[in-house]
Formats: sequence, C-alpha cells, structure tokens
Amino acid sequence: MSTANEVRELGIDAYLSRQQGKSLLRLMTCGSVDDGKSTLIGRLLHDSHQIYEDQLAALHKDNEKVGNAGEELDLALLVDGLQAEREQGITIDVAYRYFSTAKRKFIIADTPGHEQYTRNMVTGASTSDLAIILVDARYGVQVQTKRHSFICDSLGIQQFVVAINKMDIVDFDEAVYEKIKADYLKFAEQLNVKDIRFVPMSALKGDNVVNRSEHTPYYTDKPLLELLEDSPAAEANHRFEARLPVQYVVRPNLDFRGFQGTLSSGSLAVGDAVKVLPSGKQSSIKEIVTFDGNLAQAETGQAITLTLNDEVDVSRGDVIVSADSTAQVTNQITAKLVWMHEEPLQLGKSYNFKLGSKNTAAIVTRIDHTIDVNTLQHGSADSLQLNEIAIVTIELTESIVADVYRDNRETGAFILIDRISNLTIGAGMIETVQPASYNKPSQFSDFEVEFNALVRKHFPHWQAVDITKLK
Repeated sequence: MSTANEVRELGIDAYLSRQQGKSLLRLMTCGSVDDGKSTLIGRLLHDSHQIYEDQLAALHKDNEKVGNAGEELDLALLVDGLQAEREQGITIDVAYRYFSTAKRKFIIADTPGHEQYTRNMVTGASTSDLAIILVDARYGVQVQTKRHSFICDSLGIQQFVVAINKMDIVDFDEAVYEKIKADYLKFAEQLNVKDIRFVPMSALKGDNVVNRSEHTPYYTDKPLLELLEDSPAAEANHRFEARLPVQYVVRPNLDFRGFQGTLSSGSLAVGDAVKVLPSGKQSSIKEIVTFDGNLAQAETGQAITLTLNDEVDVSRGDVIVSADSTAQVTNQITAKLVWMHEEPLQLGKSYNFKLGSKNTAAIVTRIDHTIDVNTLQHGSADSLQLNEIAIVTIELTESIVADVYRDNRETGAFILIDRISNLTIGAGMIETVQPASYNKPSQFSDFEVEFNALVRKHFPHWQAVDITKLK
C-alpha cells in the first residue's frame, strides 16, 4: 500500500502512531563505479510505492532531458540531484532517503563509488547498520568493492547484502553469479562480518529487488526488500557503560545550570553518582530534563540535560560517566585511519582532532603499518596518500575520554581536520587506548600544550593556525 493510501485509510494520527511503533533500519549502498547504486534505491522506492505522483511526474520529465537508461525510466534521478551527477550519470555526494513498508522504516544512504569520493562513502557508512555492496555482474569484484567492504567492516557494520546487479546483461547466468559469490566469500574470509547474504538482481528491470524474479530459478532466498525487512536492526549500546559527551552548558538564569548532550551508551537515572572526565570531579544527578518533561531515567540515544547536586566545573567536550566507570582518560591512542585528502599525511604535523564534542590538537607520531585493501596484507610507510588505510599512533595536546571503537562507536570514532583549510582530511576508529603520558607530549613544545589548553577552554570555537618561520 502506498503512503498516501495508507494515510487516507487510517487517518493521520493513526498513521503516525503506527510509524512510531515500527523498527528503524539504517542502511547504505556502496561498491564500485557505475554498479547501479542510485538505480537500486530508485527501484526500491518505485516498486514499494514510495513515490508521490508529483515526484513521478517530475521524474518522467527529467528522464526525457538527462535520462541514462535508454528506453527504461532512469530511476537513479530520484537520488542523484546534483547537476554534475545527472550529467555524468554518477554519484558524488551522499544522498539520504527515507521510506517505510508495512513491516519497518528505513533510512538509506546512497554513497559514491569513485575512489576520489571515498570520504563521502565513509560518511554514509558511519551511521549504517547494514551495507548493500553492489557488484556489476559483467566485471565481478573490483578494488573499490573490496575497499568499501573493508571500510564498512572497520566501521563495525555486521550485516552485508552483496547485490550482484545487472544480471540481465549476462542473461541471468547462474555460473556468473556463483563465481562472483565465491570470489567475494574468499575475500571476506579476512573480514569480521558475521552475516553476508547474496542476491542476483537487475535494479533496472526490477528482478529480485522488491519482487522475486522468474529469471533466477536457482536463487531460492528472498528478494532484497524482504531481506531488509527481516534483518535485525543494530541494537543501541544499552549494555555498555554510560557515556554522556557534553555538547553545551545551559545557563538561562541564576537558578539553573545544566549540561546538554545525547547519551551515547548505557543509562543514567536521577540520584546516580557520576563523575566528570577528564577532571574526575564527582557529584550525583539532580534532574534529567528533556523537551517533553523531566525523566526518572534516560536511555541510550536520548537527548537530555543533566543538573547535578554539586557545583562542578563542566565544559563542552567533557564526558559525564557513572562514578564507578572504567572509562579511560588518555592523550595517546592507536587507531585505524582512513586518509581522505590529496595532500599526504605528514608525520609530526599538527592537525585538529575531533572526537564527539571534544576538540584538541594532535599529531600522528608513527604509522605502525598500512593495509592493502586487495589482500589485507600489512606494509610499511612513512606517509599516507589519498584513500590509504593504516594503523597509526596519535598523540594529543589534551586528555580525552576514549573507548575502543568496537565497544562504543560514538566515543571510539574521530576525525582529523586541516588547521588551515578546516577540511576533514582523515577519519579514524580507535583500536587501542594507550596509557596517558602527562609529562608533556613528546612532539609538542611546553608553550603549545599550555596555550592550546588555555585557549580552547575559554574560546571553544577558536580555530588554531600553524605559524612557521619565513625562509
């Protein structure tokens, strides 16, 4: 049933109530160039009746001007909105689409396949619970297929659906399907993904996307949409210890001082003993304030404002945890880093480091080893080029609260930012939290350490700039 028909039949209140009760699955499409990612999303929306009449009319009009599907309706135009995307028939930026079926709700991210836009693919993968890895049946598993699979695995996605697309071009040949499946499974032996499913399909024609295809009698599993409906959504990290990264300190009047943030893991209740990191100061929760009223207890994912029973110094970038928490405070980490800029990584160069709401300065002191995305073998390097992946050691000017990424995605992921251009140049996942070195980070001067800490405390929006001598 289409959304419009469902609203007319149930009424808006009943429709919204039903939507709230459905589970949500966040997913993404990725793979090599021109594997049909945007077309697949368009087909899912079209065949599940998620396109309004005015959108469909606009699609037909756009198809006459810039359609790239021959006589077929170019459904990729539903998600490729940039002019450059439509002219070239490629995806450049990440496009998000929401749709729902009778069983559940979906937020799907269409990510680019070009190597130079891998940074955008990482953005889409960072919030996804499931990845649809598209493979062109004509070419099989490509380098970018492996790179995207490895990044998705590194970002903790535990469910893959490998969609072997464009099977209509190879006459739905079972041998082609089985060979690609075997090639991918051989590569995936080196990954940590727990659940990998395969679907032979044609996004352009609609085979095995929403409806089962008569052209693939050898395929006995469900079509793609049913696999998505039945896939377990990633559970919010309720079992991990409580972490509340402070995003903002609220002071509307003399009688109220609250600390706002989204609870990234665990739960907190009124009366709980807590401590503020990295300072270690302790207090207890007085109130948990939300837009809809006060709560007795807050759960993972809720946006809340805490008030405490004691006057404790708390700033943006601090993390509120349970008093008995084992959270680690450090200024040294080992991480898996994806380099996302044309200018190579330089050892010893100062970059801005952002983890949650915490901002500080950092340097990469060592590249432990690089990772070849084709073989996943380790190599050595003293720099990183665009899209290279490596295990690195990072040193910070200030202490942070850090968790291993696989334990907590929110407090285990960070980005590196160029201090001049303010561009994101690297994305990392913490592998190991190393013991802190509080004497002074070896690569920073005493002045830089003290100056950065002082300025960031009093001017949280200050942008640091490197100054070097003129030669």
